[in-house]
Amino acid sequence: MDIYAYARDFMARTGNPHQWGDTNWPSREVILKDIAAGEAYVILAPDGHIAGAFVYRKGPVADPCYREISDGAWRQERPYGVVHRLAGDGSVKGLAQMCFDWAYTDCGYLRVDTHPDNHVMQKILEDRGFVYCGVIHVEHDDHPRLAYDRI
Repeated sequence: MDIYAYARDFMARTGNPHQWGDTNWPSREVILKDIAAGEAYVILAPDGHIAGAFVYRKGPVADPCYREISDGAWRQERPYGVVHRLAGDGSVKGLAQMCFDWAYTDCGYLRVDTHPDNHVMQKILEDRGFVYCGVIHVEHDDHPRLAYDRI
């Protein structure tokens, strides 16, 4: 919960207060469900403390919210991996790059989304070879998300 609190604060300080801040996302219940489903992952710092957390899943419909995309299209229609709720405690630089590279190596086709105000994440995605594909909508709030994929 501390990692997600840090991430919410970081996003607010960098011009993205609404992605998780409006609903205090993700909730403890959501995180516990991720863990129970075996979809929660952590990134350890060199000293062994948990420096980051994310959700990763893959399959033919790894995220039902990705079934409908507007103002564009996914570049491929095949099983894919998805990363959600990526957050760090600020102690490890390059945490997002490590996460995306690991997930992409595992699945070979990765989809992600982010809030339009999350310019930090948009830059990271573009730097990691992701391409903007369109707009999707998530279930937990009314803000549209920019959808990207990496082939």
